[in-house]
Amino acid sequence: MAEIAFFGLGRMGTGMAGRLVAAGHRVRIWNRSRERADPLIDAGAVWSDTPAAAAAGASVAFAMLADDVASEAVWRGPDGALPALAPGAFAVECSTISAAHVASLAADARARGLRYVDCPVTGFPTHAAAGTMTLLVGAVQADLDELRPLFGTLAGTIRHFGDVGAGTAYKLMVNLMGAVQIAALAEGIALGRKLGLDDKTVGEALAAGAAASPQVVQNIPRMLAGDWDRDQVFTSTLRHKDAAYGAALVKSSGVAAPLGLAATAWFEAAKALDPDADQSIVLKAILSAS
Repeated sequence: MAEIAFFGLGRMGTGMAGRLVAAGHRVRIWNRSRERADPLIDAGAVWSDTPAAAAAGASVAFAMLADDVASEAVWRGPDGALPALAPGAFAVECSTISAAHVASLAADARARGLRYVDCPVTGFPTHAAAGTMTLLVGAVQADLDELRPLFGTLAGTIRHFGDVGAGTAYKLMVNLMGAVQIAALAEGIALGRKLGLDDKTVGEALAAGAAASPQVVQNIPRMLAGDWDRDQVFTSTLRHKDAAYGAALVKSSGVAAPLGLAATAWFEAAKALDPDADQSIVLKAILSAS
């Protein structure tokens, strides 16, 4: 069984850490708020007061965090994990963070003799808890081969996009596309209302038509009901963060992506309305601007 450190016990991280504990691994956990750790401690995980304490002696350290700021604090802040890991250990970043931050962390990890893997995920908390989510991996092939048994505990599908950074590049690309689809849906619903079309009929037609996608189908009922202030699936803040990181990658690559940049701006407006609301609040932002 592996010695594992796990940082970040949000809805996804809790499910992932729980899978590792249930598989019999020795898992030391850290989170900003300790109360979120209690169910995992009851299941057999060990609480650590700092990321460094969790990382000491670990062969693999996983992070599932909100953004670059949180990732920086855990890996390289005071009592950060990178200096505490022994040479040869894995630093596995499952968070959706910027490509520039991944490149910086990977270089630092390599300089310390560590093996860095970027491994953002797709799926919902239910998938994380069931071990059926998808891992989007950027790694040296030999490192991925060594990690496959652990990754198989976490996910039903493992997609290897290339060397370190490739998993994050794909995740930012696809999440920017998702932002475009959700913003376009909101624009369509807003236009339908302006034209006097029946909301229910519009929603049914969109869900069954050529414009449907998983993002569109998932967000139609939330937008039509306007219930973005409860049972948040993915917040406006997180969607804007992912889109902004994707937009930065677009700009650095020199690709023209006006749709992605426009969607990023819509989600910036949605976040300004309510940073904790479900991402479907982008409809309210569009209606407010009309």
